[in-house]
Amino acid sequence: MVHQVGIIGLGTVGSRFVEQFNNHREFDLVAAWDVDPAACSVHEDSVNLCSDADEVIANSDLVYIAVPPRHHRVYVMSCIAANTAIFCEKPLGIDLVSSRELVDAVISSGLPAGVNFVFSAAPSAHELQRKIENAEFGDLTRVDLRLHFSRWPRVWHERAQWLRLRDQGGWIREVASHFIFLASRLLGPITMESGDVYFEDGPNGVLCETIGLARFASSSAPLTLAGTSQGAGPDVVDLTVRGTHGSARIWDWYRLQQIDGDDWVDVFGSEREVLGVDAYTSQLDQLDRMMRGEKHTIATFAEALSVQECVEALLAV
Repeated sequence: MVHQVGIIGLGTVGSRFVEQFNNHREFDLVAAWDVDPAACSVHEDSVNLCSDADEVIANSDLVYIAVPPRHHRVYVMSCIAANTAIFCEKPLGIDLVSSRELVDAVISSGLPAGVNFVFSAAPSAHELQRKIENAEFGDLTRVDLRLHFSRWPRVWHERAQWLRLRDQGGWIREVASHFIFLASRLLGPITMESGDVYFEDGPNGVLCETIGLARFASSSAPLTLAGTSQGAGPDVVDLTVRGTHGSARIWDWYRLQQIDGDDWVDVFGSEREVLGVDAYTSQLDQLDRMMRGEKHTIATFAEALSVQECVEALLAV
């Protein structure tokens, strides 16, 4: 049975999923809405546009919630009230108490529900996890996450200026969270041991972080984070797993590489663009399994809460 899906929020990520859902055989994109009429007009030939979020929910079996974090709770609760399955953007919210209550409500509802962490299904992440489980790198020594963004928000986030503000934006919440999620899948539960964050306009300002440093502990190996924004040069997105006999990294989001002598060698031969498409296709394959009540790898609300707790602990130091 094809799933009738709706989208609330047609910004950068919501727009990306218009194409992804329309291209997947197990989903029929039947409804979408955004508070911004200009965002809706971009997709008038791709999806039935609704007058409000309630209309999207009423016409859908599954709703993808792709709005800023401050508004996640209200739409998740509306889906629960309508007995509609949920696929929500991360983070769950901007307040941990409220997010914990939201997780309890989702679990109690018994509805199919998941959170959009692309590494829940990306082939690079699954292959890296397989290699770790097979001890191909020997004993793990540590996992290093290195991030740099020459411009934040990035060019394609031009309409999402909330990302530059610290109340619900910033690259630690937006990007580092994906890799903290992945690290928790690779290493087991993680907790922050120490951290330091620098804000350009000071501790009492409104702008998001420009430097973030942290060490997280797990039962397997420590995770270190060193991230920056602003400053010329290429962006860096690199999660490296280091072991006694070998190392591997997820680089540029979707590329998996491992050490061969002194060089990094691609595990998959596909171009980066193809790897990105494969990651999103795999994610929707798993979302289909979630909707069918089958075993799946989509991130749970409880996992998303654990990531949020790590992120907010760092931002609060």
